[in-house]
Amino acid sequence: MHDLTLDAVYEAQTLIRPILHRTPVFTSRYLSERTGAEVYLKAELFQKTGSFKPRGAINKLKHFSSEEKARGIVSVSAGNHAQAVAFAAAMERIPCTVVMPTTAPANKLEATRNYGATVVLHDDLRTIFDRTEEVRKEKNAILLHPFNDPHVIAGQGTVGLEIYEDIPEADVVIVGIGGGALISGIAFVLKSLKPSIRIIGVEPEGAPTMTEALKEGKPVRLEKIATIADGLAAPIVGDWNLAFAQRYVNEIVLVPDSDIQEAVKILLQRAKLFVEPAGAAGTAALISGRIRDVRGKKVVLVLSGGNLSFDVLKKVLSAEC
Repeated sequence: MHDLTLDAVYEAQTLIRPILHRTPVFTSRYLSERTGAEVYLKAELFQKTGSFKPRGAINKLKHFSSEEKARGIVSVSAGNHAQAVAFAAAMERIPCTVVMPTTAPANKLEATRNYGATVVLHDDLRTIFDRTEEVRKEKNAILLHPFNDPHVIAGQGTVGLEIYEDIPEADVVIVGIGGGALISGIAFVLKSLKPSIRIIGVEPEGAPTMTEALKEGKPVRLEKIATIADGLAAPIVGDWNLAFAQRYVNEIVLVPDSDIQEAVKILLQRAKLFVEPAGAAGTAALISGRIRDVRGKKVVLVLSGGNLSFDVLKKVLSAEC
């Protein structure tokens, strides 16, 4: 069931290349000196819509039939996937509705609407997928799942291809985990091309979705989610994503919000990169010393998004880390 081929990821790369950016890689002298590693920053915050998400959304829609396009799509997201789906659907002229939590940052809600999607708000993250299915049935639309889908995983896996092409000597790649599509795609690609590479996943302590799934051997719906990193606040991982993590991910690290906030500040001050909390989780894990055996290694941090609202930024800047 959980088979994915490198050919599918290369096909996704071909499909998205005319539309999306190949995001840059930066080095950081400060982070390298602080950690003893040779640190590279894969800057997905410079992708269209401000995150890696359009890679998977566009790849998925490129595989839709004309009948599926006519029916339209429904999806669910705290913000970055919502923007990506709205952007991709507008480009393909596909009707699009996204269910978003009432707690979603205002900038992400506004951007999703501006891209042309209809937004349905729901007040409980634990039941937001159930509400999404209700909306899908009402509209007789196609569900574009934000993470539990092979075309979405293949699209996100193009980040892994770019890392391999730009930094083939990388020893460790650190990726934040929300629903799990990004780490699924990156881990599959990099482990397939370079089996010795270490893939480290990072989750907020207040949203340990993959950690719990690995512990139980099946996806587990979290009863409580509390983190500043809204992009990593999925209530459950998909079975596809769990299977990829079990097979290709070396370790999952949990970080407190205080460390994530410090990482946002450091990336802004030292690297001049406006990274949202979800995109800074990997940096938080590295600088806090929670990832072992990195001294002298080439370490890639995937900065997954830059849709940082001013409200969240004010909270981060005022926090004592």
